Amino acid sequence: MTSTPDTYERLCEFVRETALLESIEALLGWDERTYLPPAGGEYRAEQITYLSGRIHKRRTDPRLKDWLDELAASDLMADPHSDPATTVRQLRRDFDKRSKLPQRLVEELARASVLGQQVWVEARAADNYRMFEPLLKQMFALKREQAEAYGYAEHCYDALLDDYEPDATTAEVKAALAGVREELVPLVQAIGESHKQAPVELLKRKFPVAAQEAFGKEAAAKIGFNFKRGRLDVTHHPFCSGMGPHDCRLTTRYDETFFPSGFFSILHEAGHGMYDQGQRPDQFGLPPGSYVSLGIHESQSRMWENLVGRSRAFWDYFYSRAQIAFPQALGDVPAAQFLFAINDVRPSLIRVEADEATYNLHIIVRFELEQALLCGDLSTADLPGAWKDKYDEYLGIRPPSDADGCLQDVHWSAGLIGYFPTYTLGNIYASQFFAAAEKELGGLHEPFAQGDFAGLLAWLRRQIHQRGQCYTAGELCEKVTGKPLAHTELIAHLRGKFGELYALK
Repeated sequence: MTSTPDTYERLCEFVRETALLESIEALLGWDERTYLPPAGGEYRAEQITYLSGRIHKRRTDPRLKDWLDELAASDLMADPHSDPATTVRQLRRDFDKRSKLPQRLVEELARASVLGQQVWVEARAADNYRMFEPLLKQMFALKREQAEAYGYAEHCYDALLDDYEPDATTAEVKAALAGVREELVPLVQAIGESHKQAPVELLKRKFPVAAQEAFGKEAAAKIGFNFKRGRLDVTHHPFCSGMGPHDCRLTTRYDETFFPSGFFSILHEAGHGMYDQGQRPDQFGLPPGSYVSLGIHESQSRMWENLVGRSRAFWDYFYSRAQIAFPQALGDVPAAQFLFAINDVRPSLIRVEADEATYNLHIIVRFELEQALLCGDLSTADLPGAWKDKYDEYLGIRPPSDADGCLQDVHWSAGLIGYFPTYTLGNIYASQFFAAAEKELGGLHEPFAQGDFAGLLAWLRRQIHQRGQCYTAGELCEKVTGKPLAHTELIAHLRGKFGELYALK
């Protein structure tokens, strides 16, 4: 059976109209976390609940099934990696999943997410977990209901993980994280036993917020973020949000007495933003113009934050500019000392400020705890103590407060259960992609040191951004690197970098 082009065009037009509603919902969500007055939270929850319900109805409209059934048997499916075949395949996957969710549950989740984030902000500021716990309990109950509605073969967590890392299983992710942890623990131990100490006190001098913002925007623009198609604002927990093919919003938070907090968050979110800006505008709202998985998305943010932004070559270009931007803080600091300071390795409390080596241990803590909360093996009432125990076990430190413990991340308040492991998957993908780019481009140190980041960005555009969802994350990894997902390159990078900095044998 050969389908007429009319059916495919009707399908795409319908889905693009749905994407318009989703972009409006994203804009409301961005505003809620940046400029919304505190008293506006309740009504914003109603606005987003209404939009979520409308979007769900469109995503499960019976006409979609009819069009997809017809197109599945058409010649458009001949090349599985073509735009039309990708569109039909991925929309069918989305339709089948969403059709399992009751309208009521979709709306309750949307409302709980907005209200949960509002209360989280207050609870963290007040270091008051009891204020937040009832909403967290409600959220996990709703997510448990969502997992049961989706269904799963082995583990209830699989159902939610699939929303962020399609086709991945809890067992596979657990094995990947365990492999990373096995290699990291002795490396971190060796660094801890080293006689060398990074001069981190340099980063705790005064860095005026206005200067941080200007310098951060300069760096983001230089590596390739287009501010004519995006902007940077302040929030409680940094994020990146796309509202359309030419509207990408970055956010960060600043600390006048800790430079890395704002700057590396900007680079991280700019990495996300450049992925969004690199997707094909003519395919916006359709699978070929959408990101593959959050693991792949995180590979872009972690690459620009760490593999680029904490490299010697990056600061060969930017350090003199940093000294001009922060003359009192950095005017008397040699570049080598600054580089060592921003690459300090030591167990710390805050995930978003953790170093490259220990960061994945923070992820493992969250990965294990959210599984236990979802499956009922851990109650929300017992979360603070369990969190502190995990930090004792994996990082050898104990949070003195819940604000720096289980209240530090926004994710659970927003219903993002299953999201956390994608950060470590992103680190693994990033190292593989970066190694492949270096090999193909003949090295990146020299262009970076000259302030030229266009070669790497063009390579990422071609190899990853513009392919959309035409390949799965696993297929994309093999196509780009010639190898399946493996932590070999990540560990090699960490050993090479920190072995030099800490004079490890």
